[in-house]
Amino acid sequence: MLIGELAEATGTSARALRHYEDAGLISSERMPNGYRVYDERAVVRVRNIRTLLDAGLTLDDVRVFLPCLDGDVAAGPPSPEGLAVARRRLAVLEARVAAQTAARDQLREALGQGAATTPRPARA
Repeated sequence: MLIGELAEATGTSARALRHYEDAGLISSERMPNGYRVYDERAVVRVRNIRTLLDAGLTLDDVRVFLPCLDGDVAAGPPSPEGLAVARRRLAVLEARVAAQTAARDQLREALGQGAATTPRPARA
């Protein structure tokens, strides 16, 4: 299938597919006219890549899962490397959530204080 067909089948942009290919996560053959042609199995692989990226992993993280990207990623037993990547990424995400929660709480507090000390405009 051509890159546009793979993009449509997976809900991914052609630009992202080229990026995945540059990162070594997917591969294609080249037609004489230079067009990229992907195997039908690329649909499953790209969907798995998207699932892992949506879960907060990076492309570098996804490389650890290359051996199982062509099947059901969640069905197989986790590898020690995969578990380590997932734990590191979870720690990063939890730190971001904590930082965002602290920022939200500070903003709420500032708005609460601001509302009490800011005079309301007079009605006409």
